[in-house]
Amino acid sequence: MILDDYRSPWLSEDLDDLRQLARTFLDREVVPNQARWAEQHQVDRDFWRAAGQAGLLCISIPEEYGGGGGTFAHEAVIAAEQARVADDAWANSVHSTIVAHYLNAFGTQEQKRRWLPGMASGDLVGAIAMTEPTTGSDLQRVRTRAVRDGDDYVINGSKTFITNGTHCDVLIIVARTSDEPGARGLSLIVAETADLPGFERGRVLEKIGMHGQDTRELSFVDMRVPAANLLGGVEGRGFQQLMEQLPQERLIIAVAAAATAEAAVRHAIAYAKEREAFGENLLSFQNTRFVLAECAADALAARTLVDSCITRHVDGELDAAAASLAKFWCTDIQNKVVDRCLQVFGGYGYMMEYPIARMFAAARVQRIYGGTNEIMKELVARAL
Repeated sequence: MILDDYRSPWLSEDLDDLRQLARTFLDREVVPNQARWAEQHQVDRDFWRAAGQAGLLCISIPEEYGGGGGTFAHEAVIAAEQARVADDAWANSVHSTIVAHYLNAFGTQEQKRRWLPGMASGDLVGAIAMTEPTTGSDLQRVRTRAVRDGDDYVINGSKTFITNGTHCDVLIIVARTSDEPGARGLSLIVAETADLPGFERGRVLEKIGMHGQDTRELSFVDMRVPAANLLGGVEGRGFQQLMEQLPQERLIIAVAAAATAEAAVRHAIAYAKEREAFGENLLSFQNTRFVLAECAADALAARTLVDSCITRHVDGELDAAAASLAKFWCTDIQNKVVDRCLQVFGGYGYMMEYPIARMFAAARVQRIYGGTNEIMKELVARAL
């Protein structure tokens, strides 16, 4: 198939080995549990430890902190393999690609040694609390407050749409630590949630898709967190820290989007070859062939765009505008391709037992989280 004739330029033998490891692990540990995880709205807590034992957590974090010592390319391989099996429950990208890198980039030595090894082993699960009920992409409007009281911060506020909200042991909280307006008053504070007074896990949110992911509301009521947990040790740097890490978050979303589009095409082609209508398989009809040809072109275009961004990111050259462009374009393509591929399945495409249906339900949020695509286009436009 045409998609098989293209090899991403950043791949290597090491990454090929990782792909096989991830594929074997996901086929064994994820695929048999997908329906059950969707019903219970979370992966099993022990699954995180199994992923850590397999060496799939924090794979791009330095070895001195328990990580795999790899690069973003290693994270991209794992995310692509998750897309291959339509896994939308295991939020490794939040844990390993986002939260761990906030700690690694901005944490003090003590903070990194305290939290990163546990995240790499799966003994600690990471989450980040940005979004509030009245604050989405505009992070400067965050209302959660952290007031210094002796050796602690007293935190009050609420967050919503928090991925890994059920299992999180290490939670990065975007909070306002001063009365300075806008971005200047924001800081990132890390809460260790085990038996933490004032920390409350709210309701599990009923989403359109990603039913196996533990997304929920969180609230903080006079919650005391040691002042030593201020990420980086200096107040008022939260917004800058967010802006520096958001390009990586947006790129991993684009990676998953491109990989999902490709997986959808593969599923649709396989189904069209075996499904018969009017005495012929679906692939014999010109409309089906043309639709799948167009979808294959879109998927390949998305992959080449992502490949360019991965190469630039690994080389330290990816800017925020390019990451935003990849995020909005690839997620738009993902939604378009998955929708058209689902149509090939007819009524079966609407059944959740088919991966294409789960892909369809999970795709919609890709255009929203990590910054809405409308905000992404605004950021790109400013760089024109």
